[in-house]
Amino acid sequence: MMKKPYIPFGGNGIQVPNIDKARIAVLPLCYEKSVSYGTGTREGPIHFLNASEQLECLDEETLTDWGSLGIHTVAPFYPSDDPEKAVTEMKIMAQSILNQKKFLLSVGGDHAVSIGPIMAASTLFPDIGVLQVDAHLDLRNEWNGSRYNHACVMRRVADDMKLPVIQVGIRSFSPEEADYIRKRNFRPFFAHELEPPDNRWIERAVAALPEKVYMTIDLDGLDPSVIPGTGTPEPGGLSYRQLVSLIKAVGRKKKVIAADIAELAKINGTQVSESAAAKIATKIFVYCL
Repeated sequence: MMKKPYIPFGGNGIQVPNIDKARIAVLPLCYEKSVSYGTGTREGPIHFLNASEQLECLDEETLTDWGSLGIHTVAPFYPSDDPEKAVTEMKIMAQSILNQKKFLLSVGGDHAVSIGPIMAASTLFPDIGVLQVDAHLDLRNEWNGSRYNHACVMRRVADDMKLPVIQVGIRSFSPEEADYIRKRNFRPFFAHELEPPDNRWIERAVAALPEKVYMTIDLDGLDPSVIPGTGTPEPGGLSYRQLVSLIKAVGRKKKVIAADIAELAKINGTQVSESAAAKIATKIFVYCL
């Protein structure tokens, strides 16, 4: 596959050329395989990076210059089309960065890109927990012929990695998944229960997490009015401010080891989704380092 040119996160002026001297590593994972509905997430990381160049680097809430935090963007990685092999390749990429004690932000790609980096993080930090922002439970054991499909991400996390999982924004799932959460006594934070202005659910979600956290943000966890450009949109999702409040609370009270943002699918003629996704990344940098 032809690899497209890319802009480092925030633009060339932000890029720390040597990863050894960076605090943050952005890892674009250009992967899409057997998606359920819309397509285009393979090139999502490229659109995400392009949009990031247009952001002002001063955070409006904290007045932090996130451009000075030390960000290195790794060259976009195009994994194998074989799902199991792709997961292994992405795990190796993520582990090489985490071994250097960098804060890792992986950017996808369909949500299957999360499996490898979570594996890598759990190898180094076996006491980690996973915070999932998503419209979907992603707890199918197999989907479209693979156990490593985007619909199976959290099943691999819960069953194979045996990590605690807190799920936020959920509003779409199958009978199989409903049966699974009943048997496992999971308590997702369903979107219909998170009505603003009451944000006390954020305190409960954060309290349920262990001290060390991996944060995975499937962009369809937000309402389509915020992020219309995603593969499987669902109405009734989180607002941008709700998500930022959650990121802020997790960063204040827990140690976030790594994060990912997945499922960005460009809509021609608009830059709303990729711009919002890039802005969310800056909030992770500001509040979680």
